[in-house]
Amino acid sequence: MPNVQKFSRNWGGKELTIEVGRYASAAGGACTIQYGDTVVLATATMSKEIQREGLDFFPLMVEYEEKLYAAGRIKGSRFIKKEGRPTDEAMLVARYIDRAIRPLFNQKMRNDVQVIATVLAFDGENDPDILALIGASCALTISDIPWNGPLSVARASNNESGFILNPTYVEREASALDLSVAGTPERILMVEAGCNEVPEDLMLQAFEYLEKNLATPIELIQEVQKAVGKTKVDVMSPKNEDEKVKQVARERVVAIARPFCEKRVTELFFGAPKATKTERAMAKSQLKTELKGFLLEQGVLPEELKYGTDAVGDFVEEQVTNQIIENGKRVDGRGLDEIRSLFAEVAVLPRVHGTGHFMRGETQVLSAVTLGAPGDEQTLDGMELVGKRRFFHHYNFPPYSVGEVKPMRGPGRREIGHGALAEKALEKMIPVKEDFPYTIRVVSEVLGSNGSSSMGSTCGATLALMDAGVPIKQPVAGIAMGLASTPDMKKWKVITDLQDLEDGEGGMDFKITGTKNGITAIQLDTKTIGLTHDIIVETITRAKTARLKVLDVMLAALPAPRAELSQYAPRITTLQIDPSMIGGVIGPGGKVINEIIDTTGVTSIDIDDNGLVMITSLSAEAAEKAYAWVKSLVAMPEVGTIYEGKVTKMMDFGAFVEIMPKKEGLVHVSEMAPYRVGSPSDIVKVGDKVKVKLFEIDSQGRLNLSMKQAPGNVYPEKPAGGASSVPSGDRRPPARPRH
Repeated sequence: MPNVQKFSRNWGGKELTIEVGRYASAAGGACTIQYGDTVVLATATMSKEIQREGLDFFPLMVEYEEKLYAAGRIKGSRFIKKEGRPTDEAMLVARYIDRAIRPLFNQKMRNDVQVIATVLAFDGENDPDILALIGASCALTISDIPWNGPLSVARASNNESGFILNPTYVEREASALDLSVAGTPERILMVEAGCNEVPEDLMLQAFEYLEKNLATPIELIQEVQKAVGKTKVDVMSPKNEDEKVKQVARERVVAIARPFCEKRVTELFFGAPKATKTERAMAKSQLKTELKGFLLEQGVLPEELKYGTDAVGDFVEEQVTNQIIENGKRVDGRGLDEIRSLFAEVAVLPRVHGTGHFMRGETQVLSAVTLGAPGDEQTLDGMELVGKRRFFHHYNFPPYSVGEVKPMRGPGRREIGHGALAEKALEKMIPVKEDFPYTIRVVSEVLGSNGSSSMGSTCGATLALMDAGVPIKQPVAGIAMGLASTPDMKKWKVITDLQDLEDGEGGMDFKITGTKNGITAIQLDTKTIGLTHDIIVETITRAKTARLKVLDVMLAALPAPRAELSQYAPRITTLQIDPSMIGGVIGPGGKVINEIIDTTGVTSIDIDDNGLVMITSLSAEAAEKAYAWVKSLVAMPEVGTIYEGKVTKMMDFGAFVEIMPKKEGLVHVSEMAPYRVGSPSDIVKVGDKVKVKLFEIDSQGRLNLSMKQAPGNVYPEKPAGGASSVPSGDRRPPARPRH
């Protein structure tokens, strides 16, 4: 039996439990973490050697695995029952973990590190993403992997009584606020939020609340580390004489290059503002060329030149940061709170239901809206999310948007993440289904990118929705805030609308979206040791000013959603019916509803569980026919009402007439004409259309009809003499004689 150890702390009124020693002993670090009945296995493993020589980035891989058995579910697909590729939601959680833990690694590391979080049990109340990140933090901390943790994460919603720590799904749904913060009580490393126009002051109070609640998981992890933590491996020191020689040479060349590069960066990049990304790339290329010549003059060997040119990017970023902090200068000449040029327009494509074109500097996004039938909703079949989604935003980032040539293999994690952020920014502004029953798809095509195309997508998508006539509650804009800081964070400056060279070490990408009334989404990742509360306050405050400026430009293009939909968009006609009548409208195996669709030519007819019938059609005439048909199926006959019906059956004592689909009544022979009728066949035959009045619904629910009480019928000439064979007051056939 493994040597299992458990560690627990009360956190927000529930036990947070970490267990080690039971599973995954071969991993560098492994633990299970439990909160309520949700359990996550987290592992962290590092390669013994550098697997890929020549990498210019730290190879961190984070995976988040949703297991359907954790929620007691089997995949809904008829043919595939095994979990396949990660759902979009799983990819978003993997990014969520990655963004939090990555800053605490030495970015010069080149050993592969892999973190895997697997959900083993899910109780439907406690979100596993919080546990996955705390588990990853614990697995890294107790492993032999060099990492400057631990960190913690916590989520907050609010109600009339105040803030709720780690709320359930129901509590989150009922709240205007859903904020999660990762870091330590002193420094914030990652933020994710989805809100319903939360004011800035309330958002800052929520930050303070969460910062105070980050300590408990960290203390618990430190207790685990003290008991079972491994000694960290030194992966940065040279391992042999050859590596030592290369390191000495690298340090010598960089030391020679530094003063030359610092001087030339100031001259090339700040002597005259470099307004475009291309100009800055050309300046960097020129610097590399000049540096090679300088290094050769200083006696550097040709094979050692690479050590200097590889450091040019670092030199440039250092000087860009230094100029911002010390002189308040930005590489393109803007002020620290100045936004690049803005442009917005709508209705740029024919036939498309709605389009928005938004530009901020060199970032350019074209967003398009498609309105579909309610039946076009996306089916969700994940571990956490099961059901339907009627609004979704998709984001495409082709290589030409940054002037590159790459294979196009569909959206990756970054594209899925950026698309989801804009979707989160807008979803609370989408009208409810009862008011606007359309399925809404927005696609944002990034045509040029230099600084926060996700915020450009939020703006473009808002314009497209308004152009399509979607009655959004408020327009939404977004802005990306940046940071310049020293490694120890003792000096820092917040910058508005960051771009390329400003997103380096010591920086942040703090994206905030919202309306004129408040915040709708936040996403933060940083390349620092963490943000203080003062930085958070200044960023959120200044972002509001910037957001309102962007909104002004957008609303100048289109001040409000259009009153009418595009002529090419389908029309949806709605009808509320009694839920008990849904089966009658659908019919056995969908026979009735399919007949209506096929006969009238409408696109689709959808009925929800509450009896809301939604008829989608490109033709108003077809929609009217389907509407009347459905209405007739659910209508209840009313006494005193005149109907036009069809004779369906002849009897000796009268005729049956269908006045509504599947609803027929008897016209007794005595009610067929204003004179004596000898035989019903003298007046009508099967298939005739006649006017009838419903004058009685008897105690057994039978409908009694009259032709003679309904105006508009044409009768044969009245026969001469004789008496009616059946008394006019008798509604039923005469009794047969006994033999």
